[in-house]
Parts: sequence; structure tokens; C-alpha cells
Amino acid sequence: MQIESYLIESHIFRRINNNIEYLILKRSGNDSYPNIWQMVTGTIDKDEKAFETALREIKEETNLIPKNFWIIPFVNSFYSKERDSICLIPVFCAEVEPESEVIISKDHSAYLWTTMESAKEKFAWHGQRQSLNIIHEYVTTRNNYLFFNKIEL
Repeated sequence: MQIESYLIESHIFRRINNNIEYLILKRSGNDSYPNIWQMVTGTIDKDEKAFETALREIKEETNLIPKNFWIIPFVNSFYSKERDSICLIPVFCAEVEPESEVIISKDHSAYLWTTMESAKEKFAWHGQRQSLNIIHEYVTTRNNYLFFNKIEL
């Protein structure tokens, strides 16, 4: 068995007045894991850095352009029986302008701007909820013990 990293996870949020809303996407009914709600995900292309994949996938899946973008100090993971491997998934976070228009790709059938609690209720996996907890704590309190590595765009 090997350990590999070939996927990314990227959460998107916007600030509306004093509220934080997270964008969640419903996967297409004819895709793998049909009809589940998730954040932006994607496969890292050859010769592409994980953060470049996250930015590319945000654009491809939502047509959004981040105004701020961070590497999150958390790595999600899962076991793939097909590949007999452990996949480590770097996590990213993007802030967009409140009036940004979402245009979803064919990989998704719906989108929703929602609260952290509602998003967590819709996510299928614990690791995704854990990522969102870390992100939400940072964007709402800016605790100095949480360090997000901002990538200048």
C-alpha cells in the first residue's frame, strides 16, 4: 500500500454584512458519489502544484475568482480500495466578493450559499466537516494561534 496525494479540497466563503456564508455544491446524479453536497474538489494534474489545482478547480466548477486565498493547516485523508492507497488531500480556502455570480459546471446540479452548521449537516464525510470547523474558527475570530498561509493572487 502506498500514500499519495492526487486530490484537493477547497472551501469558498463570502461575507454578507456580519455573516459568513459557505458555498456548497451538489454533485451531478450521474457522477461518482452522485447527489452529495461538497466543497470544490479536484484532481491534481501532472506538473501542477496543489494550490494551482485548487484555484483552477474553483474557476472551472464555480466561475468564481477569489479575492483572498489560503492554505489551511489541515490535510484530509481517505483509503481507496481501488488503488489500495491512502490519499492525503490538502485543504484550501477562498474568499470571494459578496456579489460574485456562481456558474456551476456540468459536474454539479445545484449550489447553495449557507451557514457553517447547514453545510456541515450536508457534508458526507467527517474530514470535510473538520476542515470547515477550522476555517470557520479562523474567519470568524482570527485567533492568533491559527496560522493560515495566505497565497497572494
